[in-house]
Amino acid sequence: MKFWHRRWSLNAIEMTTCVFMGYVFVWAFGKLFRYFDTKWPAKFSYSRIAKELWYVFLVNFVLQNIFVTPMAALTDDGLQWYDVADINTIPLLYAIIYYGIFRSSSFLRAYIDNKVLLEKITNDKLQTELKFLKAQYHPHFLFNALNTIYFQMDENVADAKKSVEKFSELLRYQLYDQQQQVSMGQEMEYLKNFIELQKVRASEKLKLHVHLDEKLNGQQVYPLLFLPLVENAFKYVGGEYRISVKAIVNGNEIDFTVENSLQLADIPVKPNGIGLENLKRRLDLLYPGRYILKTEKKGNNFFATMNLQLRPDEHKN
Repeated sequence: MKFWHRRWSLNAIEMTTCVFMGYVFVWAFGKLFRYFDTKWPAKFSYSRIAKELWYVFLVNFVLQNIFVTPMAALTDDGLQWYDVADINTIPLLYAIIYYGIFRSSSFLRAYIDNKVLLEKITNDKLQTELKFLKAQYHPHFLFNALNTIYFQMDENVADAKKSVEKFSELLRYQLYDQQQQVSMGQEMEYLKNFIELQKVRASEKLKLHVHLDEKLNGQQVYPLLFLPLVENAFKYVGGEYRISVKAIVNGNEIDFTVENSLQLADIPVKPNGIGLENLKRRLDLLYPGRYILKTEKKGNNFFATMNLQLRPDEHKN
């Protein structure tokens, strides 16, 4: 214990041995860590850390007792119990500290890589779901449009040609990438064409009021978000045959309201049909925490309102 009472040559030998053992440990742990990375690539878990620490303990135990324990046994008063405790405990604590410092960067990289991979998988899944939701719009839309043109062919070929032109414009718009944003001007133009095509199929009794704010122009939104509300209005309109479509911009928010009269007050209207559920899921994916969607039946009228909160980069006049 009182090393200053010993020969300095013996102290020098033991200190040199300890320094040499330090380099041996660094070399051994380097090979050990490369072995871990080869055996368990790109895998981070508590069980792996436990296994690695077990190997660190074994390497420390073997090397210390091969090189240091004999030296303690052959010097001074021989090998005492506290020598064994010091040799196998203190270097082990330093080895664990070294392991923690050295492996923390590797585990941090593995953790980040796993998070990035998880984000990519989640994003791919959401994009697949968005494409599926988008695809659900097409069959119903195509059926209605083609049915309209079919009956127009017997009555007025010129009007049928105009309907085909509008139909082609609508279809071209729907073929855009639905994960890319478009301007509100484009979206409003699409709705106008859709409404014009629906008016062909509608009863002459239809009272249609459309107000689209002129300020709705450069704001960036995801396409086909307003279509289901307008489509539902034409689908369920009855009674007074009245439809009102209103879109306004208020600061960084877009308010879209659709109202339609119903046949009878006691006729149930499904507020959560496939189209609205589809829309809600798209809004959950595209505008998480930045939208309000409400549907309500009051007497002979059905109301649907949507509020979108735009980010600063989406709000362009």
